[in-house]
Amino acid sequence: MNEEPTPILIMFVVIILLSQSLFLFINAKKNQHNYWLWGILGLIQAPFPTIVYLIFVRKVWQKRID
Repeated sequence: MNEEPTPILIMFVVIILLSQSLFLFINAKKNQHNYWLWGILGLIQAPFPTIVYLIFVRKVWQKRID
């Protein structure tokens, strides 16, 4: 019951979290948001920080009226 995670699983999780954090950091810096905050939040868990960033900060699903 108390099995430890395999090294492959740990590396997979690390890669996912680092890539998410890097995406959030670069994208927030490009769009002049608080990029350090989003980079650190991206290291905590996946995919919730990315979803929150895209919906509430970037507002990707908001209709644009031109």
